[in-house]
Amino acid sequence: MTALLKFARFMDWLSDRFGTLASWAVFLAAMICAGNAFIRYGFDWSSNGLIEIQWYMFAWVVMVGAPYVLKVNEHVRVDLIYGKLKGNAPVYVDIFGFIVFLMPIMGYLAWLSFPYFMNTLVSGEMSQNAGGLIRWPATLALPLGFALVWLQGLAELIKRIGYLTGQYAMDTHYEKPLQ
Repeated sequence: MTALLKFARFMDWLSDRFGTLASWAVFLAAMICAGNAFIRYGFDWSSNGLIEIQWYMFAWVVMVGAPYVLKVNEHVRVDLIYGKLKGNAPVYVDIFGFIVFLMPIMGYLAWLSFPYFMNTLVSGEMSQNAGGLIRWPATLALPLGFALVWLQGLAELIKRIGYLTGQYAMDTHYEKPLQ
């Protein structure tokens, strides 16, 4: 279990780095958006490339920021029942959700999106818009993001099992100190 917990800590570290990257992508997208608006209204000039880079940045924010959101336990969850659970019940619900929903779906989406990314990379696919950008940087966010969420989900599963066996203290509302 020690090696698995080291892997979980590494994934937490990696998700933190990608969360920082996502934060910078938000900043860059906002600056590009503001600059594009200034150029468009100030100089009556615009570029499809500037508009497209904004949605490329948004794709990176969503896809590489998602593992961090899972790590800090701020992902979307229906709390009608979950919020009322006591003791170890939320941990078991998390484990069930990771095994039955998150891991299979993220793995499948990573598997589906990787050939799409490879196709755009190998073909050098470009946007159909005049002045548009190459597509592979945006499509890379798909398999990378899904794979990172899958890996962070595995890390969360390891941490929940470590919590139940008394080898890991959770930083969530069902925190229990180690002896």
